[in-house]
Amino acid sequence: MKRKHWALLVTATTLPLGLTMSAGVADAAPTAQVTCAYTPAVPADNFKGIPVFDARKAAKPYSATLRTGQGAVTFQALTDKAPCTTFSFRFLAEHDYFNRSHCHRLTTQRIYVLQCGDPTGTGSGGPGYSFPDENLTGATYPAGTVAMANAGPNTNGSQFFFVWKDTKLSPAYTPFGRVTAGLDVLQKIAAAGEDDQNNPGDGFPNLPVDIKRVRISAR
Repeated sequence: MKRKHWALLVTATTLPLGLTMSAGVADAAPTAQVTCAYTPAVPADNFKGIPVFDARKAAKPYSATLRTGQGAVTFQALTDKAPCTTFSFRFLAEHDYFNRSHCHRLTTQRIYVLQCGDPTGTGSGGPGYSFPDENLTGATYPAGTVAMANAGPNTNGSQFFFVWKDTKLSPAYTPFGRVTAGLDVLQKIAAAGEDDQNNPGDGFPNLPVDIKRVRISAR
């Protein structure tokens, strides 16, 4: 049975508990010698292969612009703090993994996120591999944070979320980007609400959020 990425911490239908206060993204830099392990895993939806980590490419700063039916959202990748995650995201984006996918979950109570990255649009999909958490020490989730959804420790895949309003979460979700343009787009989507399919304040966005393409730009 496929697990659903309903919550940032992946569970069947519940929100994460034991929330803590938060104010900003962690600033601890990774160790000088970075190695990243991408392990085959199921599901493998829209499979594009498994990335082979390249430390030189991973160190290069970039921004990502997601062009959606509701407008564009751009974030700066935290390549210095989350190199394994940002390398994976770039790999998937450059292989058109996110194109024509839907952001399948919006939350408007207790936590304030728009969750994307599942090509099936169900919350159960994944890229066919997983990789460990990083950048968690002191991690917090203010508006504009981009972080990974997961099914527990070290189970990152393709699903990620945008924080559209300051959110209190335990530091369990790898922050790997900061929105630099388009926060107003996320807030417009949030203002339209969701269908409460999962729980009150938790469901599919009322405004459909279709990712048309993701453009990676060197910075």
